[in-house]
Amino acid sequence: MTPRKKLEGLVAATITPMTPDGQINLPVIRQYVDYLVNEQNVKNVFVNGTTGEGLSLSIQERKQLAEEWMCQGKDKLDHVIIHVGALNLPECQELARHAAAIRAGGIAVIAPFFFKPTNKDELVAFLQKVASEAPEVPFYYYHIPPLTGVKIRVEELLDGIKAQIPTFQGVKFSDTDLLDLAQCINKNETGEFEFLYGVDEQLLGALAVGANGAVGSTYNYLGRQTNLMLQAFAKPDLALAQKYQFLTGEFLNFVIKLGFGVAQTKAVMTFVSGIPMGPPRLPLVDASSEFIVKAKAKLDSIVWPDGD
Repeated sequence: MTPRKKLEGLVAATITPMTPDGQINLPVIRQYVDYLVNEQNVKNVFVNGTTGEGLSLSIQERKQLAEEWMCQGKDKLDHVIIHVGALNLPECQELARHAAAIRAGGIAVIAPFFFKPTNKDELVAFLQKVASEAPEVPFYYYHIPPLTGVKIRVEELLDGIKAQIPTFQGVKFSDTDLLDLAQCINKNETGEFEFLYGVDEQLLGALAVGANGAVGSTYNYLGRQTNLMLQAFAKPDLALAQKYQFLTGEFLNFVIKLGFGVAQTKAVMTFVSGIPMGPPRLPLVDASSEFIVKAKAKLDSIVWPDGD
């Protein structure tokens, strides 16, 4: 059996392309894969997460998307991680079994956020019941307290987790609490776990405390520049790495003030890549034409250190 390649570097949190009438647009994914690999030098994807509107999709749609990403990514992508989180355990388990059946490179799960786990033991029990349905598939906890409201610290979660979830591989850490992240990495002395940061505008800070890489929406359209930031950090050329981070932050700061979410991300990806990502699903609504004009002008005005 070929040893598993470590998941590191950039992971694009994939957008779910939709037709104008709001159906998932599977034929676009082939072009999407080629764009990520050839234009952004991103070879890892995280499917059906927040950026992909996973919780707004039906179980059948999530399965179809997972299958299409696996099919189109074959021999092109290094890792396809499928988010299988849902508000109820049976759906999570069904999606986990499906991900295992299609030989996904990993599965990830958010904490349920209507009836919430209130402590570590409750959360681990839930995660264990999902992970056990895919006993050969690397398992990641998707920590995103700003959206779930579940603020159980990951540092606490790690204690003894491998004994309860043998497939536990790491965390998608989408929180600004770098102290918690740093303590996790400090505990990870053997390097057996992977910590992937999920707040794109703070990635450099996460790298400084030892994050392996990142999962984010901006790597769909700023992957090439962010890869150059990773290279600069590794040299190390901190001044150059900072320049890339500051410019990414300049763009995000600008669009956040306009109102920036999944719908706007779809619009940005559409005008940068030329691939039609379509509208979001209600209750999200399309980005305004004013947003598109202003965001495009801002992005075009940025002069990156590589001259682009």
